[in-house]
Amino acid sequence: MKLTYAGLAAIISATGALADDQIIIVNKGDDTISILDAASYESAGDVSVGVNPHEVYVSPDGATAYVSDYGSAQGTTISVVDLDSATRTDVWELQGNRGPHGIWVSADGHHVWATTETSGTVIELSATTGEITNVWETGQRVSHQLVPTPDGSKLYIANIGSGSVTVIDRLSNDVMTVPTGAGAEGIDVSPDGTEVWVTNRADNTISVIDVATDTVLETFSSGGTLPIRARFTPNGEEVYISNGTSNQVAVFHAESRELLATIDVGAVPIGILISPDGDRAFIANTQDDFVTVIDTETRTVSAQIPTGDEPDGLAWADR
Repeated sequence: MKLTYAGLAAIISATGALADDQIIIVNKGDDTISILDAASYESAGDVSVGVNPHEVYVSPDGATAYVSDYGSAQGTTISVVDLDSATRTDVWELQGNRGPHGIWVSADGHHVWATTETSGTVIELSATTGEITNVWETGQRVSHQLVPTPDGSKLYIANIGSGSVTVIDRLSNDVMTVPTGAGAEGIDVSPDGTEVWVTNRADNTISVIDVATDTVLETFSSGGTLPIRARFTPNGEEVYISNGTSNQVAVFHAESRELLATIDVGAVPIGILISPDGDRAFIANTQDDFVTVIDTETRTVSAQIPTGDEPDGLAWADR
């Protein structure tokens, strides 16, 4: 379903409080990010970044986007983009750490964390200067996606090649490994910080890790094939899973693990973004060059947003 004027009017009416917010889309085939108004989906500019960018995260004040310049796993930079002017203002060199992919900004805005998968490392940088302040070795293959606990005390990293999750305790600098399943890739933490969900893409399963003990509580079917990303709704009640070769999104009840729905989207869904109010889910369909918008109450597709080549990472800028 393509975006209609009637549908757009309804979205703007329902999301008036979010009228100044923005959605950031990474177009990895174009080496750009697109900045869109979160209510109207109108463009606020496209910005050239590094080669083959994959993921993006926005500072808590909504002013700055940090983009991992993956470079087909050989990149060595992170691009810094000012969202007010829609310009790249800085390029951070990663001092030999190669293949930046998963990226996150701390809740206080002081730190940027990124996986550098070819080097098997996770780096911590100053969000203001880009200075590398810590480097941890995962000891695992293809350390890909990253998520912190809400308090930032732990980092969880999904390792595709090793079928595992690395746990970094930032207070002690201890690093441990939790086996999950083949092709561990997508990862997210519950809003209350008690669970981490991991998609094992080669096994078509989801593993749930207990944050208190760093052990796997259970593993179950992903509701499709090639589960590639996971994202909790802001209230913590549901989890959205993009099943890449099913061309569907699966919706799970977070507590019961019940599969609530499967929603047809575009070809090869990857990135998932859920609006802060929980009303909309955005799915990047990397082979169809559009983002699917899902009404989370009805679990139906409400719009399609055209993108650049191969959309992947998505982020919300709270303005």
